Amino acid sequence: MHFSLILLHLAGATMLLLYAVHMVRTGMERAHGTALRRVLGGAKRGQVKAAGGGAAIAIMLQSSTAVAMLACGFAASGVLALPVGLSLLLGADLGSAIVVRILSFDLAWLVPVCLFAGGVMFLKLPGHKTRETGRMVLGIGFVLLSLKLIGEATHPLRESAMLPGISSYLADDYFTAFLIGAGFTWLVHSSVAAILMVAAFAGQGLLPLEAGVPLVLGANLGGGLIAFWLSRGMTRAAQRIPLGNLLFRATGAVGALAVLEAFDLPVDLLAADHGAALVNLHLAFNACLLAFCLPFAGAMARLTEAMLPEPTNGGSEDNPLGNRTTALDRAVIGRPTLALASATRELLRMGEMVEIMVRPVMELFADGTHEQINRLCKLDEEVNRAHREIKLYLAEVNRGHMSSEEARKSIELTDFAINLEHAGDIVAKNLLVLAQERLNRNLRFSVEGWSELNELHERLVENMHLALNVLVSNDLPSARQLVVEKERMRALERRSHDRHLMRLRTGTPESIETSDMHLEVARALKEINSLLVTVAYPLLTESGDLLQSRLTKAS
Repeated sequence: MHFSLILLHLAGATMLLLYAVHMVRTGMERAHGTALRRVLGGAKRGQVKAAGGGAAIAIMLQSSTAVAMLACGFAASGVLALPVGLSLLLGADLGSAIVVRILSFDLAWLVPVCLFAGGVMFLKLPGHKTRETGRMVLGIGFVLLSLKLIGEATHPLRESAMLPGISSYLADDYFTAFLIGAGFTWLVHSSVAAILMVAAFAGQGLLPLEAGVPLVLGANLGGGLIAFWLSRGMTRAAQRIPLGNLLFRATGAVGALAVLEAFDLPVDLLAADHGAALVNLHLAFNACLLAFCLPFAGAMARLTEAMLPEPTNGGSEDNPLGNRTTALDRAVIGRPTLALASATRELLRMGEMVEIMVRPVMELFADGTHEQINRLCKLDEEVNRAHREIKLYLAEVNRGHMSSEEARKSIELTDFAINLEHAGDIVAKNLLVLAQERLNRNLRFSVEGWSELNELHERLVENMHLALNVLVSNDLPSARQLVVEKERMRALERRSHDRHLMRLRTGTPESIETSDMHLEVARALKEINSLLVTVAYPLLTESGDLLQSRLTKAS
């Protein structure tokens, strides 16, 4: 086979691997995002629990980078302590290594099973969660298929005259191999995919073990670089977590490389097959990294705080968003199409602010402090400012020449901005006030009541993600799903209301003490959800999928 054709096949198999890893992650996030956040919430109660939770979430998402981004979001809202966040990422690194170990087994028989089952779930079965679970199963099948294709694509390279020279060079120059491993992992933005590719090459006999070891250790460094790079626009509180993890990984990888090269440790004893040996080395490295670095999470937290202090001229713990440049571009205000796109981007940012306010609400009800509650309250000022700027920007755009379609879109964006501002007010002036009251009076919800409120909150967070997706994509099935979720939210709130009254009749002490608070929290969560669902109404009205009235017949 011609060398260029081999490279084409290898490039196609590599892109399939990257896409498959992305499919698994997005399917898990969309189908089971609430469960992931629940695991993350439970992991915030100690460093050991955080490490275990981070490993569990990374296994489910097949990505330590995704866990890092979740942790950054919680840190930005002020409810995740830095040492706990660092412990979370150390556990996530180990979880990611476990994923590599699982996927490196010979699971060729599972490919048709995953493709058939995932395809049926994604294409034929109803329900958003079922379809996204099908996406995840399809992704696993594609991962296994891509590894098989990589093996087939690289098989002719065994007879190449050029490959032995490259392999021997990397085996001799371990520092260059280390940098290549780090750079390639950062380039593909997936340590799982990078390690699997290196292991596949070694298993095919295309890469000697002496070159594979520095490539694997470099890939571990590159995995830390990904999260650090993606967090560069976030607040200092959020950036410190991936920075600390990067320092841990860099120290461990360089140290391990030095030890392996200095003492010529027999890595081949980890497994008979060179590919499996490299995977086991990757797993052992991350297990040792967790064991050795976990006790130093507090010291690393202090180091990163010194390296990334809060700026004196803007951005602080009181403003978890930092100083972001507005997306409202006044240079295109005379071109309505571009101006509306600019307003949509700023509206998405406003929605993300509201999400930062909503996400930690139940954590604050559980064990929040006055400082955390006050810090989150101040975000409402940013939401109000974004609302005001969007509204005035769109009003100025409307003064120019616009088509009827553009004028309608402008009104829709303004209406959703108003609803997002109202949602922020409900959080700041209702929910957070109730959280302060609960803290001051040291009240406790009943076990059943607390479970009901958490279920409502989890549903709200899921629907918030769906609403922001509809804002950007204008996807009709997602818009329909959002309206269906509104009915489910109403039913959940009604059921919680009825069960709460039943507990009052039976004399449950906690329910009596928190009766007004329980009802107000449930009502507020339902109201926020209703405000978010309005983003779907224009799309459904245009398609004819939305009834004009809930009455059975006109009067």
